[in-house]
Amino acid sequence: MPGRARSKWFARAAVAAASSLLLGALGAPPHAAAGSVGPGGGWVTTWGGAPMSPSPLVSSVQTLERQTVRNIVHTSAGGGEVRIRVTNAFGDRAVTIGAATVARQLRGAEVDAATLRRLTFGARPGVRLRPGTFALSDPIRMTVPSLANLAVSLYLPDATGPATYHQSAQQTNYLASGDHAADPAAGAYATTVGTWFFLDAVQVKKVAPVGGIVAVGDSITDGYMSQPNANTRWPDFLARRLAQRYGAAAPAVVNEGISGNRVLSDSACFGEDLLARWDRDVLGQPGVRTVVLLEGINDLGFSQLPDSDCSAPNTNVGVERLIHAYERLIERTHARGLRIYGGTLMPAQGFAYWDATAERKRQAVNAWIRESGAFDGVVDFAAVMSYPGRPELLDPRYDSGDNLHPNDAGYQAMAEAVDRALRRG
Repeated sequence: MPGRARSKWFARAAVAAASSLLLGALGAPPHAAAGSVGPGGGWVTTWGGAPMSPSPLVSSVQTLERQTVRNIVHTSAGGGEVRIRVTNAFGDRAVTIGAATVARQLRGAEVDAATLRRLTFGARPGVRLRPGTFALSDPIRMTVPSLANLAVSLYLPDATGPATYHQSAQQTNYLASGDHAADPAAGAYATTVGTWFFLDAVQVKKVAPVGGIVAVGDSITDGYMSQPNANTRWPDFLARRLAQRYGAAAPAVVNEGISGNRVLSDSACFGEDLLARWDRDVLGQPGVRTVVLLEGINDLGFSQLPDSDCSAPNTNVGVERLIHAYERLIERTHARGLRIYGGTLMPAQGFAYWDATAERKRQAVNAWIRESGAFDGVVDFAAVMSYPGRPELLDPRYDSGDNLHPNDAGYQAMAEAVDRALRRG
């Protein structure tokens, strides 16, 4: 990091540390703001799903027409009002949302009729989204608990073209033919899908404004190989820990991971590169105060794969280039007055794309993350998740079976590591 930038960083860190000590003395949870949480006006994103362009290489559902999608999402923080953000980020034509509802999920596609609410957009029952745009629904009064499943149903009356989605939801979602957005019953929802469609955020307004945490990364943040429908991604475990400690004052935790994502390169299958999506998926979340970044392993590993299909382009990413990208993300985050924690890249020996060259790069990148002082704090995932005495190996206790992705116990250990780092300030 250049000397001038480093001086600015140390000054910023000193201010943040003083603020953290003051909030601690007042008994406030970490990331609580005094009186305001920034441009959100009391709104925080309680759930997020980073949008992606659909690819036939990984998904059989590419477009929707005269269908209702019932997206099942899990809240992190509760509130007394709710709104949703619908997106056509990667469409090639305008998409019409003909009807939208929100309700508490009971089981499967069935929802609690007493909680079902119709949503409007500018006082209208639907909205037309031009390509590359999103829309917020009008706020409605609704008690939204923390750590609860909501069903957000969207009716798509016209052919959507490429359906903006989040590919790896680790959650069963539902499709019905026709408009069944307001149906409490599950009967019409005959098709299941493992993706979220046209929805990238659910936001709540809290009585006592508390800032949010954005967890951003690749498949390890996305929760790949976690138990489906169980909400055992590491950001879910973190949200539960914070809720147990702080109750209604707990900050929201937003998961903006994308499986297969890279810092420096787009992919036909795995979304825009992190530099390109940073403003939308991270800085664009209302009320965010803190960012936890864990990404870069795919930049190193994809260099070993064929330059085709999902792994294209497989550019040979060097250590300095990845570090420079981190510095750009840190600078953009600090420019918004936010704190950012860097996660060390976890061991991957034995995974399909890993070799000795990638391992040497990983060790060098991790040394910089730990020692440079560029981040406001470090979450040493690599140390927590590696086998004792063998830093290149994922601990078998935490291994889902592919030598890279954690199991549920591993994701819980990651959340505990994040919690410890955030409490250190």
